[in-house]
Amino acid sequence: MTRVFSGVKPTGHLTLGNYLGAMRRWAAVDQYEADALFCVVDLHALTVEHDPARVRRLSRQAATLLLASGLDPDACTVFVQSHVDEHARLSYVLECVATDGEMRRMIQYKEKAAREQRRGGSVRLSLLTYPVLMAADILAYGAGEVPVGDDQRQHVELARDIAVRFNQRYGHTFVVPRATRPEVAARVMNLQDPMSKMGKSDDVGPGIVYLLDEPDVMRKKVMRAVTDSGREVVYDREARPGLANLLEILAACSDGSPEELAGAYQSYGALKKDTAEAVVEELRPVRERHKELCADPRYVERVLRDGAERARGMARPTVDAAYSAIGLLPAVSEVAVAGAGAGVTV
Repeated sequence: MTRVFSGVKPTGHLTLGNYLGAMRRWAAVDQYEADALFCVVDLHALTVEHDPARVRRLSRQAATLLLASGLDPDACTVFVQSHVDEHARLSYVLECVATDGEMRRMIQYKEKAAREQRRGGSVRLSLLTYPVLMAADILAYGAGEVPVGDDQRQHVELARDIAVRFNQRYGHTFVVPRATRPEVAARVMNLQDPMSKMGKSDDVGPGIVYLLDEPDVMRKKVMRAVTDSGREVVYDREARPGLANLLEILAACSDGSPEELAGAYQSYGALKKDTAEAVVEELRPVRERHKELCADPRYVERVLRDGAERARGMARPTVDAAYSAIGLLPAVSEVAVAGAGAGVTV
C-alpha cells in the first residue's frame, strides 16, 4: 500500500476549510486505501510568537477533532509530532542538504516576513527553515503521497527536491513523494474575504467557520458571506470569487458540482440558506463525536501514545539510514559495549 502522511498545525481552531479540504478525505479515503499517518505538527506551531499553554490546548483539541472527523486508530496512525524524536533528528540533517535560496523562495515565508517587517518586527529563524522540518515529517516515513491544499504544494515540491538531491549525493535513502488534492473545495476561502484562504490562524472570526462553532453561529457566518455584484448565480472563480466560494462549499457538502448547483438557484439568499444548512449538517457528527471524546480523555491519550510508538518504529530505520549515509558515526549501544568488555581479560 502507498504510505500517506499529512498533518494539522495547532496554531488556531480547526475550520471548515481544514475539514472539507483535507480531514474528510483522510477519514473517508486515505486511512483505508493507504498506510496512513496523521499528525498534529506541534513543532511547527513554535515558528511564531505563541502562548505555550494555548499550543498544548490546541494540540489536544486538534488530535481530538481528527478522531472526531472519523479517523480510526485501528486503520491509521494518529500521533503528535513532538512525541516522535525522529522528526527533529532528520530535520537538521536535511538542513545540511537544503539551500538558503530554496528557503527564501518559499511563498509563505516571504509573505509572513514582509508582514512582520511592515509591523516593525522580525521573524524567527525557524519560520525560514520550517519547510525542511515539513520535508522531514514526510521523508521519515517513506510517504509516497501527501494530501495537501494548494498553499502547501510548494513545500511538498521542496521535499521532493531534497529527497532527490540526498539520494543522488549519499545513496538511495528516501522515497520521493508527490502531492495529492481533493477535486472539490480543496481551498475553502474566507467568507468575508474570498480572495484569502479560510485560515485557522486568522484573527478575523466572521469569515471563518470553526468546526466547534454552534450551529446558529455557523448559519449566521454563511448568511453574512460576501458575494459579488450582479444578481445571476453563476460559477466563475475569477470574476465572482465570493459566489464561487459558496458554490464550492455547497458542492463539497452535497456531493454535487459547483457548475450544476449554480443553475439551480435564482437568488443569493436561497444559495446562502442552503449552504448554511449543508454546513451545519456536515459538521454535526464531528461536533457530537468531539463531545463524546472530550468526556473520555484517557482514550485520546492512549491513541496518541500508541500512535507515537507506531510512528517511531516506522521512522527510526529511515532516519538512522540517513544519518549513516550522510557520514555520521553510528552510536554504540550499551549492550554492545558490555558485550565487548566481557571478552577482555586483564
